[in-house]
Amino acid sequence: MSSTTTTVAQGVLRPRATTAADSARLRWGNRFQHGGWFVAPFFVLYGLFVILPVVRGLYLSFTDANISGDHTSFVGLDNYREALKDDLVWDSLTHSVQFTLYVVPAIVVVALLMALVAHHTVHFKWLWRLCFFAPFLLPSAVIGNLWWWLFQPTNGMVNHVLGLDAPWLTQKSTALLAVVVATLWWTVGFSFLLYLAALQNIPQHLYEAAELDGANAFQRLLHITVPNLRNITGLVIALQVLASLQVFDQAVVMYQFGPGPEESTRTFVQYTLEQGFTSYRVGYASAISFILFLIIAVVALGRMWLLRNREEGAR
Repeated sequence: MSSTTTTVAQGVLRPRATTAADSARLRWGNRFQHGGWFVAPFFVLYGLFVILPVVRGLYLSFTDANISGDHTSFVGLDNYREALKDDLVWDSLTHSVQFTLYVVPAIVVVALLMALVAHHTVHFKWLWRLCFFAPFLLPSAVIGNLWWWLFQPTNGMVNHVLGLDAPWLTQKSTALLAVVVATLWWTVGFSFLLYLAALQNIPQHLYEAAELDGANAFQRLLHITVPNLRNITGLVIALQVLASLQVFDQAVVMYQFGPGPEESTRTFVQYTLEQGFTSYRVGYASAISFILFLIIAVVALGRMWLLRNREEGAR
């Protein structure tokens, strides 16, 4: 009797016993047959355009590579040590954090108010939703140029409406605020959609019961709407923090690819690109970019940890 088949008295061959490895191989084959070929092109492109550049960038961060790629040598952690001692790294990181602290609370509040208006309005709901979401569809170059014109001191619409003569884009105290206003107008539509979808999922009987108990509109908002939007608010904050730390394109377009007055709008990503493509220090720029990657990873993991703890506490 061989190891693969068993011969019975009547000469019939019995299939060999299925091992655990065979079962796992069979399950993987069925799973890949049912959907693997459809997602295989995505994995190939993801590996080529995401995983491979990340690995290549990590390698370059340990070298003194320049933009030409010639005479590259391994320098260990020297780029990271230099980055931690570089004042411009800390200044640009401070600008990115300041921008995040300004724009994230503003987006959360404005998006919620816009969603409440669009949800409770009776007439022309589609028009409200279109007006609130339409700016999000515009490219960043359009946003930067549009708000550059709007913030002009002499013929800009902002000064005309407010009755001011403020040089928004040329003085340090208002330069970053101008980027915050432009970003708020541009990106609030995405958070508005998330809030609007969440509002439509709140059970109507909760509001009806509160009305029977004599709760007014503000009390219903405070004790029913806001608690039921807790999860979506956490998601909005996390997404906006991650996006705001990477602010770049609208700021450089508004300031004609410069650092702004007294370098007040140079962000972390902008400084990274300056090191890579202006100073030609690709290795040093890669090290700076990985520092930002670690910061973003810590924020994302912190959000996951808080969410998991809250879910476990609710059980």
